[in-house]
Amino acid sequence: MQYTGNMIIAEIGTAHGGSLKKAEDLITAAAEAGCDAVKFQWVYADEILHPETGKVQLPGGPVKLYDRFKSLEVEPAFFSHMKNFAHKKNVLFMCSPFGLKSLSELIKIEPDAIKIASPELNHFQLLSALNEARHSCLHNGCKPVPVILSSGISKLADIERALEILYMPESEPTLLHCITSYPAPEEEYNVRLVKTLAKIFGIKTGISDHSMDPVLVPSLAVSQGSTITEKHITLCRKTDGLDDPVALEPEQFALMTHDIHQAEAMLRHYGTELGAEKIIQQISAQYGEEKVQKVLGTGIKKLAPSEKQNYGRTNRSLHFLHTMKKGETLKTGDIAVLRTEKILTPGIGPEYLEFVIGARLQNNVKNGSGVQWTDIICRDR
Repeated sequence: MQYTGNMIIAEIGTAHGGSLKKAEDLITAAAEAGCDAVKFQWVYADEILHPETGKVQLPGGPVKLYDRFKSLEVEPAFFSHMKNFAHKKNVLFMCSPFGLKSLSELIKIEPDAIKIASPELNHFQLLSALNEARHSCLHNGCKPVPVILSSGISKLADIERALEILYMPESEPTLLHCITSYPAPEEEYNVRLVKTLAKIFGIKTGISDHSMDPVLVPSLAVSQGSTITEKHITLCRKTDGLDDPVALEPEQFALMTHDIHQAEAMLRHYGTELGAEKIIQQISAQYGEEKVQKVLGTGIKKLAPSEKQNYGRTNRSLHFLHTMKKGETLKTGDIAVLRTEKILTPGIGPEYLEFVIGARLQNNVKNGSGVQWTDIICRDR
């Protein structure tokens, strides 16, 4: 994935609703709006959450979140077609896997890059499998697939651990600062973190923007050295896609790409430091200096207020896949690494999966509940 300048990724996600025609229309709209890459999500509901995780409010009313994800499952041929169609439109094809099955199938179609979404930052089994695949490719003489990693709803230690797993000097990942909130308030975005994270980890950084404004966060991120801008796109905000209400329609997306390129031109003309000042001055004239300074923030990494309550719920943890009785021994099919999301209780971290397999239960546990240390009595090994 050779690219100079700020790469603009149109996050199509699951906005296609399983329709080939709509997916093609989204790619076409994104390409015409000036994106450099389109990104999809390879969804298998069982890899993401438990069937009893709760409901999500959609335009047509409340729907079980698991069922909504289940309806978005498509065959691998769908993504192969989207990759070819994207290339015909002269844009790159990227995709996010959410588990070992989707990762394996994604690698087979050779995407231009793999994106790890923020909730999977602590899905250590997924990260390790991706790292093994990339090293295997390197050993076989081929170039490892580039990796982009989002860092929403995370702390510095979470990012550090994920990057340690994905470390490969021949192909370092790009890290995206993000707020996992839909929509994300611009004033909470703390855009100076783009520069902070680059200094801390010594890698390229960018922004994954879930705010509603097409210009404010993306352009300010350029002033802080952003190398990638990712933002959701939809054909219409009023449709029923999970992320459609916070996505940009094509005209707004085109405005964003135009302003990003303008900001890049300032950096080239004035140089990095003076160019950054000019960008901030220009945006301040449009939005007001007070608001711009709030959006820029302190540059200190911490959970944004809008995502604090979901830390540990949107991330991955261990959950029971069915009701079990005291004294039973836990086997591989009894537990999964899932997002907790709506109404369930979070469990212990995914790093303990291998430890709890083979343990016996010291009390009865319910289907879907998070695995707690108090549930485990001993290990039979």
